Amino acid sequence: MTSTLQKTLHHWVAGARVEGTSGRTSEVTDPATGEVTAHLPLASADEAAVVIAAAKAAFPAWRDTSLTKRTQILFRFRELLDARAPELAALITAEHGKVLSDAAGEVARGQEVVEFACGMPHLLKGSATENASTGVDVHSVRQPLGVVGIISPFNFPAMVPMWFFPVAIATGNTVVLKPSEKVPSAALWIAELWSEAGLPDGVFNVLNGDRTAVDALLTSPDVKSVSFVGSTPIARYVYETGTAHGKRVQALGGAKNHMVVLPDADLDLAADQAVNAGFGSAGERCMAVSALVAVGDIADTLVSKIADRARALRTGDGRRSCDMGPLVTRAAQERVSGYIDAGESEGATVVVDGRQGEFDADGSGFFVGPTLLDHVGTDMTVYTDEIFGPVLSVVRVETYTEAVELINANPYGNGTAIFTNDGGAARRFQNEVEVGMIGINVPVPVPMAYYSFGGWKNSLFGDTHAHGTEGVHFFTRGKVVTTRWLDPSHAGVNLGFPTNT
Repeated sequence: MTSTLQKTLHHWVAGARVEGTSGRTSEVTDPATGEVTAHLPLASADEAAVVIAAAKAAFPAWRDTSLTKRTQILFRFRELLDARAPELAALITAEHGKVLSDAAGEVARGQEVVEFACGMPHLLKGSATENASTGVDVHSVRQPLGVVGIISPFNFPAMVPMWFFPVAIATGNTVVLKPSEKVPSAALWIAELWSEAGLPDGVFNVLNGDRTAVDALLTSPDVKSVSFVGSTPIARYVYETGTAHGKRVQALGGAKNHMVVLPDADLDLAADQAVNAGFGSAGERCMAVSALVAVGDIADTLVSKIADRARALRTGDGRRSCDMGPLVTRAAQERVSGYIDAGESEGATVVVDGRQGEFDADGSGFFVGPTLLDHVGTDMTVYTDEIFGPVLSVVRVETYTEAVELINANPYGNGTAIFTNDGGAARRFQNEVEVGMIGINVPVPVPMAYYSFGGWKNSLFGDTHAHGTEGVHFFTRGKVVTTRWLDPSHAGVNLGFPTNT
């Protein structure tokens, strides 16, 4: 369906809108209605080079801007975002489809990283040793890299870029953000907000495009690092290509997150949280629970409780106070439905069928309702593959040991959770499980911004996680200075109050 309200989007370069010139475009749709709402320019290699050059030109002045001034701009950005967060949430819902409350939550979680980055003067403090040798002092500093690239996914158009760019900007780098072609407007809105906050032109740029733009960031000698979130095959490609061209790369890939429920758990709490974690944002979260591991004889009761809750959810247009919105594209809807078909044909029991039902929306949206599959085997595609949709698979095991072995045998290691009232079991679980982020009676264990986000195994390529102190280290390089002054002196009189600018 084509909307009469279509618009043509643009790039953001050196503080201004720049129209695309490649002649290539892609369509942006409203997932709740199926309408085409915008046309997005897809950058050529030459256009990408112009954007990268703008970021490179802005770097020396921004690098040398005082931490005080940088932080003042970050604080202004934070205040503006707080005041106008509903605008950004509405943009996200219109292009991604998630319900407005979820979009608002995404903005709030991204804002936490901005607030973390506002403390950069403390985080960038180096160390010093006086008289390391006679009359010789040694001190360390951390300095920015230069131009940094960020390649973000469709599922969190604001939060995922905000895992990276507040820290990158606060540490003195300049940024080229390549958002997903499916959800580009949030990045452009954020760029204009940075300008309003007083960020110098060229420090934050938006490059819209497809693989051509991605490859430009991965191969340009002027881009010093790349941060990526997306599927594991693309994360591997980004890591291998970027590192082959001498860049720092943090490439966060896919996931198959397990939620273990022990027999002593509060099953009502577990059922509530399984629904929240499995069906929130239509399952389009890298931290969504997609495999529920029921231990012992609780499975029948737990499945029944989850089914009751799932059937009560209202799916539809995210602007209509629904519980769950659509998937992001028609292709995603068809892919997820295909996985449900495959699970059923491979022998799983379809307890709640999201392929059926009424959806509260106009037009022809991309809907799949909450889906619950029971008696799922570990050889079924609904278990082995990352579905990225509202499909919760129940795997039954007899013991805690089987549950841990199941998780540790999985090629992904992003997040996992255990529900239990046994502190000893929980402590053992957090020690034994080979996963980067652990929840104990918490289904989606996304850490606060002052910790770092990232998984293990095929869920992360590179050594550095996002935000927190690891993020600060990723966007800076260490330098050690050894100093000897044979005749230190100073002169001049100044009775004025010292300033920190």
